[in-house]
Amino acid sequence: MTVALMWEARAAAGRGEELLDWVRCQSLAAQPLRRETFRAPQDRVLVITWWDAPYDADLPELPEPSAELVTRQVHRWRFESAGTG
Repeated sequence: MTVALMWEARAAAGRGEELLDWVRCQSLAAQPLRRETFRAPQDRVLVITWWDAPYDADLPELPEPSAELVTRQVHRWRFESAGTG
C-alpha cells in the first residue's frame, strides 16, 4: 500500500523563504519513496512524502518549526492511495 503524509505550515510575515529553506534542511529517520516540497501564496509550505507501508504504520514526520517561524501549528494529514485514473 502507498501512504502519503502531508505537512503544511504558514510562515510568519516575511519569513516564507526562511521556512522553505528550513524544510529543505530537515531529514527523516527513513527514506520515503518520494518527497516533494511546494509553496503557495501567504508564505505557505507543503511537503508530501510517499511511503510503501500500511496506513497506520509508524512513519517519520517532519518536526514543528520554531514558533517564531510560523503563524500557527503545522497541519498534518495522512492519505492512502486510491489508485490512478
